[in-house]
Amino acid sequence: TDIWGHPDVAPLYRIEQDGSLTDLTGHLDRNIAPLAPTILPPAPQWLDDGSAVITVEDAGAVKLMMMREDGSVDELLGGRRAITGASPNGEGSLIGFVATTPTNPGELHVLINGVEKQLTNMNATFIEAADLVEPEPFVISHDGVEVEGWVYLPPGQDEVPLLLNIHGGPASAYGYWFFDEFQVYVGAGYGVVATNPRGSQGYGSDHVRAIVGTWHEADSPDMRDLLAAVDAAASEFPRLDTGNLGVMGGSYGGYATARIVARDHRFKSSVAERGLFTFASFLGTSDIGPWFSRMYLGEQGVADPRLVWDSGPLAEADNITTPMLILHSEGDFRTPSEQGEQMFARLLANGAETEMLRFPAPEGHEMSRSGSPKHRVERLEAILEWHSRYLG
Repeated sequence: TDIWGHPDVAPLYRIEQDGSLTDLTGHLDRNIAPLAPTILPPAPQWLDDGSAVITVEDAGAVKLMMMREDGSVDELLGGRRAITGASPNGEGSLIGFVATTPTNPGELHVLINGVEKQLTNMNATFIEAADLVEPEPFVISHDGVEVEGWVYLPPGQDEVPLLLNIHGGPASAYGYWFFDEFQVYVGAGYGVVATNPRGSQGYGSDHVRAIVGTWHEADSPDMRDLLAAVDAAASEFPRLDTGNLGVMGGSYGGYATARIVARDHRFKSSVAERGLFTFASFLGTSDIGPWFSRMYLGEQGVADPRLVWDSGPLAEADNITTPMLILHSEGDFRTPSEQGEQMFARLLANGAETEMLRFPAPEGHEMSRSGSPKHRVERLEAILEWHSRYLG
């Protein structure tokens, strides 16, 4: 209802005859339109009696719920997994759905009068051969909040380098679904740490909006949460080697990576991909620049040139000493390649260890997920090679 109200949970409204809106799902304080993983079909699935089957993003899982006309809900499918698509019959007595877990890319199931049955087993051969790792959840309690995280550990008992991964969005999330990159990194011998700091979806309006108007601060809530996740994971999982820390992320994750290594010099390696590095140019070059900046920096933030500059990690680039690989695609309209070029040039001028890998157009912002197979493989190879230079 507020054009500047993002980030927030995405509720479902009913338009009344007088044109007013009735919020049907606001009482859940949860998002019904997850950014990750992709939900198909993305909209509520309506039944003959006016109720609907909806997906609900909740604490690292995506549940399936039945919503009545008055907005009351019953949980249909839950657990440590993500429901990435559902299609009911008119009565709702039969629902076809797709479910994924951290160790299964997804299979087709059916729910018949509340009883689940798996219909496909398409990934059996892959799962048997891939040595997939199940993540171990943990909780970061600090700063008056609790933040959820996951650790992926390779088999064995040896110490392993800690690789902090930061998701994009920032109003997105990590959770209980299959993510190929985590399996690649843990397969290469890294202990992968993932978390949903303030600014992430799945924990309600206060959590996702906690970072609005704070990015010009020295230690915004998301930065405190990310660094606390490293300490909490290392404390709970002693195999994680705190002397070998790496950090990486894409989009907002690239932004956060650059901010972290500017203020915490424990990290020996970093990869910043398709990052937002300075709002000063992002405002005019990004396809979402005018409204994303206003939504996250606030009205005063966009009007104040000093605050606009201070809210981007390029303002702190002189403090970066951690080796950084910068990845960008020339067809990226969300965070245009000029963002990576500015950070790369600044680090070079400072004598920092850095390289920039540019993928040709038409590769864009989604290259790591939907780019050409050739470039997706080259990207993973470049990331692993970079980290191997600096992490034992």
